[in-house]
Amino acid sequence: MLREPAEAKYAEELAWLRSVDGDARPASWRLSPRLVRVFVLGSSPSDRLEREIRPKFFGDPGTVERAIVTLASDRGLLLIGDPGTGKSWLAELLAAAVCGDSTRVVQGTAGTTEDHVKYSWNVAMVIAAGQSRESLIPSPIMTAMQGGLMGRFEELTRCSSDVQDALISILSEKYVSIPELKGDDVVFARPGFNIIATANARDRGVNELSSALKRRFNFVQIPVVTDKKTEREIVLFRTKELLARNRFEVETPPALLDILLQTFADLREAAASATSEDDRLESALSTAEQIGVLEDAILHGRFFGDGSLAPGVLARSLVGTLVRRIPEDVSILNKFWHAGVAKRAKKEGGPWDPFEAAGKDALEGMR
Repeated sequence: MLREPAEAKYAEELAWLRSVDGDARPASWRLSPRLVRVFVLGSSPSDRLEREIRPKFFGDPGTVERAIVTLASDRGLLLIGDPGTGKSWLAELLAAAVCGDSTRVVQGTAGTTEDHVKYSWNVAMVIAAGQSRESLIPSPIMTAMQGGLMGRFEELTRCSSDVQDALISILSEKYVSIPELKGDDVVFARPGFNIIATANARDRGVNELSSALKRRFNFVQIPVVTDKKTEREIVLFRTKELLARNRFEVETPPALLDILLQTFADLREAAASATSEDDRLESALSTAEQIGVLEDAILHGRFFGDGSLAPGVLARSLVGTLVRRIPEDVSILNKFWHAGVAKRAKKEGGPWDPFEAAGKDALEGMR
């Protein structure tokens, strides 16, 4: 597989945790809430486990604990935050730990319909033998209901209100009616079923959730990571995982990682102090984008360089990632580069110098 789901990637670890789990667990859960937390956030000496469990999500433990508690309740879980804060990754980890299947996913878009939430029909079978349970095609959410699993709904606020409202009866009544059938016309959810949805805070106003749907979700805010140490851990962890697909590892020089983190921090500060949207990059300047920049630079050095990560390649990857509007983003980033990056290069020297020069050249080529 190009990308293994969390339950396959960490199958051995999940199996070990189940083997030592003596705590009470909700109906159909594979792990107790305490060990779900350990799987997501990693172990500590207080957990008294015989082996170390490495963290997979770096964030506030209280936020993760509230998410776990919500999944054990009668309410759905809505993870909300800025782009790139790890909402989808957390949803996947939670589903993998709770039910061993994180793949029952509906991807919300402007084209998502009610059929994607409930069910559709195999047209050929309907023409041949009429509508029946055999000709019904269950949605990922309906499949999760039937199996007592966690259903996931990505980008909920990207969907129209009609699609969103299809979740109301599922979350409140825990069943789906199939009026086309007679007799066997209801699919009931098995114990353990719940829904983990995600929504971008920047999408507010696109398709607002109805009051009825909001009441059926617990909202858990996933904040932007501002602590440099935590952000460093996230960037290194996720980059190594992504590079593992290509079966190679490249050491990231600490000085270059510092440059990447500091540049993004300075860009966020500049965006916060901007007086209008025209003075801000379209990019969210998220941790996920830092991971993308670092992965791109490492791959470029691997395939077209000497195999190492170079400051100039890092600068060009950063510019290529952040410039989305031409000429607007080019102008904004060019001003920042000649002021912020040039100032740091003059003060710090070292790898900042080639980083500054390569960034200027890349921006000049986009004019």
